[in-house]
Amino acid sequence: MVARTPIIVGNWKMHCDHLAAIQLVQQLSYRLDPKDYDTSELVVAPPFTALRSIQTLIQGDDLPLGLGAQNVFWESEGAFTGEVSPAMLAALHVAYVICGHSERRAMFGEDNQDVGRKVRAVLAHNMRPILCVGETLEQREAGQANDVVVRQLNGGLEGVQAAQMGDVVIAYEPVWAIGTGRTALPQDADEMCGIIRGHVGDVYDAAIAGDLRVQYGGSVKPANIASLMDCAHVDGALVGGASLDPDDFATICRWHRL
Repeated sequence: MVARTPIIVGNWKMHCDHLAAIQLVQQLSYRLDPKDYDTSELVVAPPFTALRSIQTLIQGDDLPLGLGAQNVFWESEGAFTGEVSPAMLAALHVAYVICGHSERRAMFGEDNQDVGRKVRAVLAHNMRPILCVGETLEQREAGQANDVVVRQLNGGLEGVQAAQMGDVVIAYEPVWAIGTGRTALPQDADEMCGIIRGHVGDVYDAAIAGDLRVQYGGSVKPANIASLMDCAHVDGALVGGASLDPDDFATICRWHRL
């Protein structure tokens, strides 16, 4: 079995001003031991307005945390009111950028072409994209889940060269189980993460697919992280609400001890 370093990412969404963000990272760091960082790569993705504060904290306290951003625009500069460029994020030592999150696809109309542009821009600026894919309940019930996810993968990875795939992380979001009353079980996560890995193997090769890290991003909590991480094709988690609670997120980061 290929040894892939798990990656746990806290996506704070539109929560925490810069002061609250500093406090949250400090509280998290107090709860983690060095061996927790050795077991997994740990990343926090605060809002844009807190990135500089968290970058300063991470560097000043020499914290072994990665810095992530929740979104990006694909141009380096220009008349794009309200957007943030990959060059701006790179200047803040951002390591990971979330691309194509289900909320941005649904609320802001981002399509697969948009997401692919973002992925390529992130890679061009020596950062690592977290490409989010996932099907809705309607698509799943219509038997379209695999086709939808494959289209999202094809669009998001368009133009990405084989040599760049080592910097790509895929996050599977079961949109069908978010706010619908349906529950995604670990076997559901493992099945789709396996399909994702298989498709990447078909497009690139088996070695690249074997090294690819595939996260799960559907209501990850302390109660289910261990069972998710037991899955053969799940290499980490994209954590939403639970990442805002330092106790919960620390427990998730310590999944290997559960």
